[in-house]
Order: sequence, then C-alpha cells, then structure tokens
Amino acid sequence: MPNPKRKHTPHRRDSRRSANSKIDALNSSGCPNCKAPKMPHRVCPSCGFYNNELIVARKEKKAKTQDGQQQESK
Repeated sequence: MPNPKRKHTPHRRDSRRSANSKIDALNSSGCPNCKAPKMPHRVCPSCGFYNNELIVARKEKKAKTQDGQQQESK
C-alpha cells in the first residue's frame, strides 16, 4: 500500500473534511391561505391553517383605547 511522500497541510485536510458537512436549505412551501413560507405537512405558523382548515386560532393582542384602558378584542 502506498504511503504519502509529504504531509498534507491542515488547510487541505480541513477543506476536504468540510466538503461533506455543508448544510442544505430546508424545503419550504407556501401556505395556500396566507402565502407565507412554511414547512410541508405542518401547521402554518403565521395563520394557523393546515389543509385549508383552521387548526390553531391566533391570539389577539389587547388594544388600548384613548383613555388608557385596555379593551379586549374578540
């Protein structure tokens, strides 16, 4: 079995090792309801719809009126 004539540099060694560790971008699809990007087969994080059905209702923030009191929105 042949042996290397000279030692490989750390840069050459590390660049060879790092070539296989590149991270691929995750697949994403568009939500049919709000068109926001989402992971396939998961509930949309922006609108809460999955398969054209509302699964998770979004919480509404309480709105402040002009006199400084909080009012619940439905």
